[in-house]
Order: sequence, then C-alpha cells, then structure tokens
Amino acid sequence: MVTSNMARAGHASRVVVRVAGGCANRPGLLTDSVIMTDDLATVHHTEIDRVIGAFSDMSEVDTASCATRGL
Repeated sequence: MVTSNMARAGHASRVVVRVAGGCANRPGLLTDSVIMTDDLATVHHTEIDRVIGAFSDMSEVDTASCATRGL
C-alpha cells in the first residue's frame, strides 16, 4: 500500500519516498508518499485501472518488510 498521507511515516515498516529527492521522479509519483509494508493487499491484475509509478530501489522496502515480519 502507498499513501500520500505523510503522517503515516515514522515507523520501521514504512519507507518515505520524496518527490524532491529525485528518486520519486523516476517512479512517477506526484507527491511525497509512504510505502507501507505493514499494510499489504492482494489485488488481481484485472482490478488495476492504471499504474501511477514503480519503485526500483527495493533494498529499503526489503528492510521495512523485515521489520514488519519481525526478522
């Protein structure tokens, strides 16, 4: 799950993506966002209307995911 609600940041299971930081410009995000590895959902590909971006630096997401699972 990804949110633009920056109040959701500040936990080890979350990754902040900033537009001004340069990294968010490549994924295509329009606003600063938070990737929440503790709020996952399975969605069938036919339910996706459009892709708004992609995040290629998965090392931060992997670290946050480990925090979510207590590893």
